[in-house]
Amino acid sequence: MAGKDRKKQLARQRYERQQQRREQEAARARRLKIIGSVAAVAVVVAGATAFMVLNKEDKSTAAGPQCVYHDDAQGSAPKDVGRPPGKPAHTGVVQATMKTNRGDVEMQLYGGKAPCTVNSFTFLAQKDFYDKTECHRLTSGGLSVLQCGDPTASGSGGPGYRFANENTDGATYTEGTLAMAHSQAPDSNGSQFFMVYKDSQLPPDYTVFGKITKGLDVLKKIADGGSEPKGDGKPKKKVEIQDVAIAGK
Repeated sequence: MAGKDRKKQLARQRYERQQQRREQEAARARRLKIIGSVAAVAVVVAGATAFMVLNKEDKSTAAGPQCVYHDDAQGSAPKDVGRPPGKPAHTGVVQATMKTNRGDVEMQLYGGKAPCTVNSFTFLAQKDFYDKTECHRLTSGGLSVLQCGDPTASGSGGPGYRFANENTDGATYTEGTLAMAHSQAPDSNGSQFFMVYKDSQLPPDYTVFGKITKGLDVLKKIADGGSEPKGDGKPKKKVEIQDVAIAGK
């Protein structure tokens, strides 16, 4: 009898342990369900908050694009003139004239297609950032451009800020194109730009922000003078920007 009682006792203990495990699992399941419900509510609230933020941003940008000019990782600017306002000053075509020691180059700037780039370019022009700066690079062959906009004439100078590309979808760099130069880092536009004096092969990764309407002959005469080293180097004939004038400013 003692043996049978012992077996019954063990069976009852196993049963009680099983019941306890079931109750614990049920309680855990209830907790998970509650936690899941709270998480779902949090997601909905977060989504609603994000929706409200987006709506707020939509309202703030309804009047036009907003530009962001980040600090340049390369450090301070050789000419510190500050940075452009976040709201672009131009939304249409802007006329500009670049006066150089080799002759004038007239341009149309695409304020509608590249508002943040034109905003930066015109801001720097009005702050005399480009005055007395040397165009430091001339290339020929598959790439035929004159590159300017670096106060140090070294190829590494800038305004102390950087900003994102614009108007690059399907971009081509045909004769007369005005585009931004940048480093290998993404969205690293600054003050340097290039003028295409002959159709050039480039990937669509350089912001096209205008075109040359008069003075292409000036660029071609500069190109005829060659560069040092040949094909890609400093123009043999010094090219200095004396002033960049923005029409109406």
